[in-house]
Amino acid sequence: MKNKLRIIGGDWRSRQLSFVDAPGLRPTPARVRETLFNWLQYEIVGKQCLDLYAGSGALGFEAASRGAKSVVQVENNAQACRCLKDNAVALSAGQIKIVQSDVLRYLSGDAQAFDVVFLDPPFGLNMVVQTCRLLEENAWLAEHAKIYVETERYFDFAGMPENWRQLKNKSAGEVGYYLFERVE
Repeated sequence: MKNKLRIIGGDWRSRQLSFVDAPGLRPTPARVRETLFNWLQYEIVGKQCLDLYAGSGALGFEAASRGAKSVVQVENNAQACRCLKDNAVALSAGQIKIVQSDVLRYLSGDAQAFDVVFLDPPFGLNMVVQTCRLLEENAWLAEHAKIYVETERYFDFAGMPENWRQLKNKSAGEVGYYLFERVE
């Protein structure tokens, strides 16, 4: 089952997604996705979601499977984008839009307010704080948006937007994962 993962809940439960081998691409493990979507169980249905550094698309497809109104997946790797598009076609996922772009360039463009953002950049590139600041400063977030951040287990969040509060956090192996809420 190399380069395959299963959607764990919702309309597409047990459906498989394929993904490419690409530098820095690490699909969020099923156990972590299950915890995340338990945290977000009342925050997904009918919401606008943004999946940054989409990679395998696991988080965005999981959100769409669980009733998200729309999901925009942003990924800069052309091969990964083709795979995301193939998976969207296989699932008839009309609510998913795939954008091939560098995330920082995308976040410097015309903003749309999202209710839920998934942020899982490649490790070791120090992209988390900069990406979070662009989300906040460039008006990409709805009033009480939830922001999921997956990063190295011992990550220094210095410089994060001051109006975000951490709601939850856990770790699994060398991965730390966090849920923030944007507050006024």
